[in-house]
This record gives sequence, structure tokens and C-alpha cells, in this order.
Amino acid sequence: MKKIINNVNNIINEELLGMQKAYNNLIKVNYDPIFVTRASKSSKVALISGGGSGHEPLHAGFVGYGMLDAACPGEIFTSPTPDQMEEAVKAVNYEKGVLFLVKNYTGDVMNFQMAEDLCKAENIDVRSVVIDDDVSVKNSLYTTGRRGVGATVFFEKICGASSERGDNIDKVLEYANYCKENARSMGMALTSCTVPAVGKPTFDISDDEIEMGIGIHGEPGRERIKLISSQKIAETMMEAICSDIPYKNGDEVICMVNGMGATPLMELYILYNDVQQIAEKKGIKIVRNLIGNYVTSIDMAGASISLIKVNDDILKLWDYPVHTAALRWGM
Repeated sequence: MKKIINNVNNIINEELLGMQKAYNNLIKVNYDPIFVTRASKSSKVALISGGGSGHEPLHAGFVGYGMLDAACPGEIFTSPTPDQMEEAVKAVNYEKGVLFLVKNYTGDVMNFQMAEDLCKAENIDVRSVVIDDDVSVKNSLYTTGRRGVGATVFFEKICGASSERGDNIDKVLEYANYCKENARSMGMALTSCTVPAVGKPTFDISDDEIEMGIGIHGEPGRERIKLISSQKIAETMMEAICSDIPYKNGDEVICMVNGMGATPLMELYILYNDVQQIAEKKGIKIVRNLIGNYVTSIDMAGASISLIKVNDDILKLWDYPVHTAALRWGM
């Protein structure tokens, strides 16, 4: 294992120290318990998300104007604890309500639910939406139902814009449910990831194989196949995504081609070109896009594709100004 680290047991703290020093105009880090908030407060519905570390820039990289108010990072691939979420709520509760955006992993769902119950006992209006956009599986080793993966970025951006412009919690929740109904994702891997504390790859895969439908923690996907071209990878993933809702001729979508951490941008652009051509053949119009590393799996080589159907209202929220460490426009 080769990593740019100091102490394998202090990775999260040191990462957050670096983030805080790099973006002290945007974020503030609390270390006991660990959570990240905006550097400045605002009177609005508060959005909080979180999960195991190792998926950077998710979630702390999306704390800031137009997205999250707070993020709760756990240890690598390990759910944050209820006390983290509870204290984060108290730090960003602006008396307009709090919305938890929770990826569908058993530990995340359980711990966010416990935190919600604790906060409601203190008469804080907390709601939750579970993100389950992965079309690869109905169940996995880590979840009951579909996993929450790349479309988490859509949830955080669209709901964040709704909150920022002053919508009440019922309206923000409405947009979260819109994302839940209209966003789908699928991933693939060329290599495993290596969790520093473990010191070896999470799974073994041959040089001439790829895992289709991989999870962001290295969970198995639909099938392991021999290496194929970018075009065929795109065809397989787009067919799975577009047949799920289904997407149809005339739909407008936002498309994210996301790197898993160790994939060169060159390859992501090649994949996006193939995705765009397939969408065009299906009569699906990509009106906005993101290409890059947004929901990673430490050092995994691979990519995911996420689509969300949009209308004029959703596009306005997507285009709404955002200023975070990892996503910014319109400011």
C-alpha cells in the first residue's frame, strides 16, 4: 500500500485540518464530535448529510452556499454516529427545520434515524429522505434496498438551492422526493480500492476484468465481465439506467460522469462522449453535465453515470449560485 499519509489512525482529523486551512472562508470544523458546518450562518431550512469518509469531495466538499449547511463524516466507509448528527443539527438549526439527506446504507439509515429521534425529543423539526438511486442491485451486502450513490450530488445541489432561496421545509422535502423519483445511477470498476487501515485491496480483480454495477464501498455489482470498450461500458450502463424509470424520447436530463478516485479525466471525457451519443440516439437531451470526481471510492479506478430528469423549475435550482470547496458557479 502506498498512501500520502502520516498516521493511519488519524487520517480523518488530518484531512479535515487540511480542508479547514484550505477553505476557512467557507467551512468550520468541529472535532469532538466531528462535523463540518458553513463558516457563516443563515436563516433558512438547514440541510445535513454525511456518511463514511473515503468518498471525497462528498460530503464535506459540498458544505457551503447553495448546498449543505453541515456534513458528518464517519471513519473510512463507516457510518457517522448519532451524536455527530445531533450536534450538527444544534449548530445549524435556524428554527426553519432541518432535512437529513441519507444514503441508503444500513448504518447510515439507522444512525440518522436515531439522531432524528433525539432531535425531535427536543422539539426540533427534523425530516429525512433516503437516497437509493443505484440501479445495479435491489439489495446488497450493505443495504436493504438500493444503494445511495452518485445522485446524492443532485439531491444536495437541488435541495440546497431550494433552501437557499428561502423555500420552507415542506417545499425542500418536495424537491428531495422529486430527486428520489427521477434520479438513477450505475457504477463500474476496473480495480479495487484500498482502505488504509486494512492495507490491501478490498477485492481481487484480474487485469482483464471489470465489475459492472460496483458499489462505492467496493460491494459487488451485477456481474464481472472481461474488459470491454468505453462505448460498450456506456451502452450497458445507460441501458440499465434508462430502462429503470424509464427515461424516454424527449426527456431533458442532467448527466454526471463521475470518477471513482483513480480514473484520469481523459477516460471520463471519453466515457461522457459515448454517453452523450447514446442519449442522443434515445432522444434524451443532456442539458447540463458534470464530469469529474464527485463521489469517489478512495483510489478505485472506475466511473459511474448518473441521470436526473429535469424541467424548467429543476434547472433553475441546478443553475442557482453555489459556492463550496468542490462545486461553485454563479457567484
